[in-house]
Amino acid sequence: MNSYEKYLYWLENEYFDQETRSELMKIRSKPEEIEDRFFKDLDFGTGGMRGIIGAGTNRINKYTVRRASQGLTNYLVRHENEAKMRGIVIAYDSRYKSQEFALEAAKVFTGNGIKVYLFDEIKPTPELAFAVKFLGTVAGVVITASHNPKEYNGYKVYGKDGGQLTPEVTSKILEEINNISDVTNIKLMEKDTALSMGLLKIIGKEIDDAYISKLKTLSLSNNNSTEYPNHSLKIVYTPLHGTGNKPVRRILHETGFKNVLVVENQEYPDPEFTNAKPAPNPEESRVYKHAIRLAKKEDADLIIATDPDCDRMGVMTKKFKGNYVLLSGNQVGVLLMEYILSMKQKSSLLPQNAFAVKTIVTTEMARAIANSYGVELIDVLTGFKYIGEKIREMDEPGGKSFVLGIEDSCGYLTGTYIRDKDGVLASMLIAEAAAYYKQNGKTLYDALLELYEKYGFYYGGMFSRTFRGKEGIDRIKLGMSRIRNNVGKTFDNIEIVAVRDYLKQQRYDLKTGKTESLKLPKSDVIYCEVSGGSWFCIRPSGTEPKIKIYFEACGKDSRLAHEELRRLRKNILSKVKKIF
Repeated sequence: MNSYEKYLYWLENEYFDQETRSELMKIRSKPEEIEDRFFKDLDFGTGGMRGIIGAGTNRINKYTVRRASQGLTNYLVRHENEAKMRGIVIAYDSRYKSQEFALEAAKVFTGNGIKVYLFDEIKPTPELAFAVKFLGTVAGVVITASHNPKEYNGYKVYGKDGGQLTPEVTSKILEEINNISDVTNIKLMEKDTALSMGLLKIIGKEIDDAYISKLKTLSLSNNNSTEYPNHSLKIVYTPLHGTGNKPVRRILHETGFKNVLVVENQEYPDPEFTNAKPAPNPEESRVYKHAIRLAKKEDADLIIATDPDCDRMGVMTKKFKGNYVLLSGNQVGVLLMEYILSMKQKSSLLPQNAFAVKTIVTTEMARAIANSYGVELIDVLTGFKYIGEKIREMDEPGGKSFVLGIEDSCGYLTGTYIRDKDGVLASMLIAEAAAYYKQNGKTLYDALLELYEKYGFYYGGMFSRTFRGKEGIDRIKLGMSRIRNNVGKTFDNIEIVAVRDYLKQQRYDLKTGKTESLKLPKSDVIYCEVSGGSWFCIRPSGTEPKIKIYFEACGKDSRLAHEELRRLRKNILSKVKKIF
């Protein structure tokens, strides 16, 4: 069927509820809107699916959730032993329709005879990942769209190891989903029936307690010590209307931070994200205005923010004269790396076979720090799922010891209790680091300046541009193809040393003419190494219709590094805007 035929099928078939058909009636005279909603099925990738809430095959709604759940069911029954008995865990966040979609997924799984553990209220994504391993289920599903705007929701799948799915598994699940041609035939079981049959179990406190207990074992501070007492640190925390409120406050309290103030008008779940505009993203400076006001009033040392599903964490620290500065994900990452590695080395807990992992677009400053502690640093593609794969590949066999994973977009993990980033854990660790430096008369900003003096000045940035609809997807693909054809020894007067094309899986050294293979998976990414150690990278977003451009300049002098960053940004953006 073409887009309009699919539209009519949804509009006229009484299987679809009145709310759905009424929504579709409103766009009957809008062919472009019909095309956008029905020209394809909502993408299901390694992170599951994410999209705008609404009626249509290219939207997230209870019918696309049912279809994805049936496809996942069919895969699990075929490939996982005792899938029905071991079951699936389901969690959800504070977004519109999240609880409804979680129940719809549960209806499909139980309708197919698979046991479901459903959380009793909103929970962080990392707690869902933990619950998968803790309960020994074959998979987990969380209904969330992370830090996207309020119009979005998503369906994210975790494997039995508490990590995101590998591309190989995803392709098999997608094949099963694509084999479902008629959503009206999907098996469903109502909640009350599933409860009475023992196929549905509501969970909560017991998982909360186990999760928090595990995080406390990863603390690097001795809370009974006077070396840097945590209780002296004053923290302002905001969950940005999401799932972090209870677990973050609890872990901070139980690790000795007794002076934690919560931003009241961002404290409670709110699908509108009323006081976290333009989007509830801890990378966005504007969402901190309420926290800054409270921090100045209370003379707080630190501001912590977590996104709606609490897998990402952002930080503002006191700078001088009562002012606060937002730290980038890269800056928080290197602060955590220095703190964790130094504390482990000081306590003789740093393994000789230790390794850390970062994504290719995360600061190279992390490599300088890792090298200074004799820790191997490994690069992976963008996305924390690839960091999780490295844990699985290198730590699980017992060959090497994972100490830290970081990504530029505010994702951090230490420990192997899950295979994904954890904003609750990161909140505890950055608070510990801030308490440690405060005891030594420093803020996190002071500590960062010391790291620059010690390891070099690494200044970076990121620019993104959004393209909507089918036309936008085509523009992104065409633009990336043009970028490949335009990269040479110079790129708008930027001297390039080497080009890494991750789609072709090759690195081209433009000085020697040599070509070498890249071992990372295929991905539509162009990474350019610039003379002097700087770099820039261009790639499409994996979760949103965006093109992203990353830059980093480095040097021993702060002023020169800043000037180089400005030059990179100006020249590269000028070129990219012409191409796209």
